[in-house]
Amino acid sequence: MSITMEAGFCVEAVEEALANHGKPEIFNTDQGSQFTSTVFTSLLTANAIAISMDGRDAWRDNVFVERLWRSVKYEEVYLRAYYTVTEARNSLASYFGFYNAVSYYLTRLCH
Repeated sequence: MSITMEAGFCVEAVEEALANHGKPEIFNTDQGSQFTSTVFTSLLTANAIAISMDGRDAWRDNVFVERLWRSVKYEEVYLRAYYTVTEARNSLASYFGFYNAVSYYLTRLCH
C-alpha cells in the first residue's frame, strides 16, 4: 500500500510479483497515472507482457476488482479511524487475509 500515486511503488510491486510468481501473458489495469507512466509501461514491455487498460470510466471492464474495492471500503476502511499509515497497512493486511480465506472457502462450497 502506498500513500502516493507515484509509479515507483507499482514498479516495485510488479518486480516482486515477477520474481516470486513468474510472468503473466497480460497485465490489466485502469488508466491511473502510475500505470500509464513510461517507467511502468516500459517494465511490462521489457518483460514481453501485453498491456491491457480498462476504458475511461469503464468500471464494468473489471467488475470483480471493482467489487473487491467496494467490499474493502464498506467492510473495513469506512468503519475504522486509522491514526497512522502503519495502522492502516496492518488493518488492511488483516482484512485481506480474512477476505481471501472467506473467498477461498465460498468458492469451494459453491462447487
